[in-house]
Amino acid sequence: MGLYRKIHRWRLRYLSENAVVLLLSVAVGLLSGLAAVVLKNLVFYAGRTVMRFGALTPWGGNVMMLVFPMVGILLTVLFVRFMVRGDIGHGLPSVLLAISRKGSKLPAKNMYSSLIASTLTVAFGGSVGLEAPIASTGSAIGSNIGRWFRLSPKSVRILLGCGAAGAIAGIFKAPFAGIMFVLEVFLFDLTATTALPLLLSALTAASVTYFLMGTEVQFHFEVTHPFGLSQLPYYVMLGVFCALVSVYFLRTTDRVEGLFAKMKNPWVKLVTGGVTLGLLIYLFPPLYGEGYGMLSELLKGDATSLFSNTIYQSWSGNALITLGVLFALIVLKAVATATTIGSGGVGGTFGPSLILGGLSGYFIAMVCNQLGLPPQDSANFALVGMAAVMTGVMHAPFMATFLIADITGGYQLLVPLMAASAVTYLCVNPFERHSIYARKLAAQGDLLTHDKDASAWHLMDMNRLIENNFVIVRSGYLLRDLVDVIQSSRRNLFPVLSDDDKFIGLVALDDVRKIIFRPDLYDTVTVDELMHPLSEGDVVRSSDSLPDVVEKFRIGDRYNLVVIDDEGRYLGFLSRANTFSAYRRFISDTSDE
Repeated sequence: MGLYRKIHRWRLRYLSENAVVLLLSVAVGLLSGLAAVVLKNLVFYAGRTVMRFGALTPWGGNVMMLVFPMVGILLTVLFVRFMVRGDIGHGLPSVLLAISRKGSKLPAKNMYSSLIASTLTVAFGGSVGLEAPIASTGSAIGSNIGRWFRLSPKSVRILLGCGAAGAIAGIFKAPFAGIMFVLEVFLFDLTATTALPLLLSALTAASVTYFLMGTEVQFHFEVTHPFGLSQLPYYVMLGVFCALVSVYFLRTTDRVEGLFAKMKNPWVKLVTGGVTLGLLIYLFPPLYGEGYGMLSELLKGDATSLFSNTIYQSWSGNALITLGVLFALIVLKAVATATTIGSGGVGGTFGPSLILGGLSGYFIAMVCNQLGLPPQDSANFALVGMAAVMTGVMHAPFMATFLIADITGGYQLLVPLMAASAVTYLCVNPFERHSIYARKLAAQGDLLTHDKDASAWHLMDMNRLIENNFVIVRSGYLLRDLVDVIQSSRRNLFPVLSDDDKFIGLVALDDVRKIIFRPDLYDTVTVDELMHPLSEGDVVRSSDSLPDVVEKFRIGDRYNLVVIDDEGRYLGFLSRANTFSAYRRFISDTSDE
């Protein structure tokens, strides 16, 4: 602790907080990049070890696919229950909640728990992605480093974002996509304060993974068929189809996870999910794990990978059967992902949205080619579909566009990427206003958005602003009793309550000033004669929202409002000064400037 104090004192003396944030953003990027490398290698080697125990049948298919997913989910559940001792879930919703409600504080155990849990889930076939767990890990690294150096909540929030940006940049070797991920998914504002730390972290993480893993970190593809303007209508059509797929994915994952949430017994949940997922993967092996291997083969134009080790592999040359398998995978990927997470597995929906997009793009290209329309390049359509579905699911069109541009090593597909993503976003937004990570938090009123003013009033806790140091008086009190109360109070307002604590009126010091020195009235005048009942505009209920409270302050030009519960019982006062002071503190803590 002595060394820690010396470091902290030296930092305070010689470095400004902005300088510390810049230095630490590099460290956070380094650690996030290393975490991405560790996670990818853990899953790769663990998955290869698991597959050594596969057992192919004479009629095709790997019978162990029926068993592997349940084993992985079981190990994950045991790890979470007995080692982590807490819920991990998707990871990113908890990060968004920490940003909105918890001062960007994430537990230290989050720096490793998602890495281990997602490895157990995915290596054994869980149909989820690793991007959300690694982003959650990077966020926890940034949050804990910021708190260790005793930085302000604003700086801790920036470092949390640096961790997420570094994680995404590292796992895809796409620094700009990592930055856009934080801006669009975590709803950061692009300001001078946030831009440079995010850039340093993303570049550092991408450099680390490039150095340790080479160019093909996740997958790499070079565009060989350039885009032609005549193809634009077909990419618009792809955008509409991807919008339908996005809404289906969002609604299906929500419903399937809801069904598992209703199962109170965790072992029933585990067995149900394990059996269901095992059957799905046995029938459709491309649902196993992340699915990037299958997607890489599709990008090369090889659809036979969809039939590898399946019971229908002899039909791989049939175009109609291929279309049927593609459509089935599009439908079942959402079910498999939600089943994995709902039954206790740990992973994210970032990867599945990419896989769904690639399948959707390849499907539409193949349909166009089978219908005799002008031939479309299936790889280009798969890449654009990846960006479009990611846009629809995550509401992050810029991140999706530049991620695919980084993957392809250029901007040959920039126009179709932007067109399809824009069409998908415009079609999805009327039905799903928030991303898959933010929708539940938004429904609960816990989401911090770019509109800091609206977020402040919705996220501030009104109960913490209630002042209850006012001395109450009871109905029937004499003026003598009221004078005694006034002598012991520092406030000028005195709420009048009935015997059952119901609020019935208010006495102000000005109301008794003229008679307070008339002892002859002490035993004849009652509080009920002095009080005046308040109008609806002077009273708020504990169930009212702060925006409603602010509106009453504004319309009535009042300095204090009485707070009662839904039964009319008195709780305290809200003052204009304290309410707006709390608002200014909230804005200061959450602003990116």
